[in-house]
Amino acid sequence: MPTTFTFAFLMGQSPMELFASGGPIMWPILIVSFLAVTVVVERTIFLFRESSTREPEVVEKMFEYVERHDTERAVALGKKSPDYVARILVYALTHREHSLPNAFMRAANRELARFQQGMAWLDTCITAAPLLGLLGTVTGMMSTFGALGGGDIAASTSKITGGVGEALIATMCGLVIAILGLFPYNVLNARIEAAKHDISDASNALEVIIKKAAATCQDCPASLPRPSPAAPSPRA
Repeated sequence: MPTTFTFAFLMGQSPMELFASGGPIMWPILIVSFLAVTVVVERTIFLFRESSTREPEVVEKMFEYVERHDTERAVALGKKSPDYVARILVYALTHREHSLPNAFMRAANRELARFQQGMAWLDTCITAAPLLGLLGTVTGMMSTFGALGGGDIAASTSKITGGVGEALIATMCGLVIAILGLFPYNVLNARIEAAKHDISDASNALEVIIKKAAATCQDCPASLPRPSPAAPSPRA
């Protein structure tokens, strides 16, 4: 647990001594912290990779081909691109004969599901960490009150000190994990919202281009999809 080393140094204890002083509740707190770190690292790598493979110029070129009534060329160009927006457009244009809006939404939801993988776990870790710390507080205080009824004053003092330490350490670790996890969680959510905006913008642009292209010619080639009702925004 990253916070264990920091506070062990401040309290003059080794990390293992501090961990042991926190009581049994430190084990689930440790698991939650490692799970949160794993999700943050994996999602950061994923979003960095997706951002580095964005090719807005390819998407714009696909729109130009659609406007010129050449959807086959647009699809061929999109298949060569690793851009997730281009993949959505390829799927939508490939299945345009059935329902362009529904095809676009299906592809968009599939891409957004990739962006949101693991976020529920990180949210759970942020919520569970302080609750586990609170549970450690309760168990520590129970040990303290139990020691108050002991007859041996020296033994009772030691148990009272240990119970209070267990309560404070568990609470501290739970809160620190939640606070530190909140920052990357919000940053990752902001990036996911940006991806939703890019997809929604592509949906609107495709609809406008199709209607514009259809309006310029009454007998559009078969390769050009007919204008359809506005596609609803992709669901999260």
